[in-house]
Amino acid sequence: MTKDELRAELERQEQRYKDVYGGEVTTYAAQPEPERKPWRKRASLLDQAFAQEIQKIEKDLKTEEP
Repeated sequence: MTKDELRAELERQEQRYKDVYGGEVTTYAAQPEPERKPWRKRASLLDQAFAQEIQKIEKDLKTEEP
């Protein structure tokens, strides 16, 4: 389905809703993307130490494998 076909279908549905139910359709503009990235938590000292230990263990495992 192309964008034009989708627009036509939505217009048909809007017109049907107005005719059958007598309702009013409100359209909204798309929300803009935020300019900044969301906040991220920095790794604590414990998180960094854990990551280093994991890397050291992986390195040891790779050196043991022939």
